[in-house]
Amino acid sequence: MEEYGKILIIAMPIFLVLIVIEKLYGIYKKNDTAPLIDSVSSISSGITNSVKDVLGLSITFLSYEWLVSKIALQHLEANVLSYCIAFFVIDFYGYWSHRLAHQINFLWNKHAIHHSSEEFNLACALRQPIASLVNLFTFLLIPAALLGVPASVIAITLPIHLFLQFWYHTKHIKKMGFIEHILVTPSHHRVHHAINPEYLDKNHSQIFIFWDKLFGTFQEELDDVPPVFGITRPANTWNPIKINFQHLSLLIKDAWRAPKWKDKLTIWFKPTGWRPENFEEKYPVNKIENVFDFAKYGTQNSQKLIYWSVAQVLIT
Repeated sequence: MEEYGKILIIAMPIFLVLIVIEKLYGIYKKNDTAPLIDSVSSISSGITNSVKDVLGLSITFLSYEWLVSKIALQHLEANVLSYCIAFFVIDFYGYWSHRLAHQINFLWNKHAIHHSSEEFNLACALRQPIASLVNLFTFLLIPAALLGVPASVIAITLPIHLFLQFWYHTKHIKKMGFIEHILVTPSHHRVHHAINPEYLDKNHSQIFIFWDKLFGTFQEELDDVPPVFGITRPANTWNPIKINFQHLSLLIKDAWRAPKWKDKLTIWFKPTGWRPENFEEKYPVNKIENVFDFAKYGTQNSQKLIYWSVAQVLIT
């Protein structure tokens, strides 16, 4: 956690400055994509996530350090080669853990908060979970462990890899030519955050876009289908704690109410959004059916509330 904390101290001021620049640029271009209250909610989520991470409030069943001590075929030094290998393997790890978070019911709970904003801006990148209390996917780092990449290299590369995903959460950068074929760009990630049927569960890559092309989850941003952002069961709250556990709360309720034991047990591992038969009628939840016909949450706020919220988050 010490390495993470050191990198965080450098990264967070940079992120906040860029968020302010994006806001000012949007006002200047008369296309403000960062409503203040939405940004406050996102930054608040980032704060809760960072506190959890720095305090080490999570469980890893299979640590990378143990893995590399048991299966390494050789032991690399902390050099340019080992950092390059670490970055590439972490990106592979990131693609699959990200994709599975979209596809399995109980895993979606930890990721839903990141998608819960109905805007798409740099602040949204900080809307990260506190619900990710268990790390299940260390085994995806086995290629790095086999090659003997030191645990210290992984510990430094992981937060750098995460923070490099910040820049592409914006609507102001359009398509970027040949870069679109190599890296994840704002255009690719707008598709990923969209709830349009054409875009759902696409573009899970984090740095290199070729993972999506390789594993069949790539979708280009279409000129005639503007992305609509959020989640299909909207959060309808700014409270980061509530957003973090809304989906889990629904799963617990559905598992408790399910008449069949099979449903009680399997609901956790079913595709994201699955509910027992007839539950949509018996226990309806608010769901967006037409992405071009729904009211965004919290668009009307008093100026006093906005100024108070901004002051509070800046002090924090």
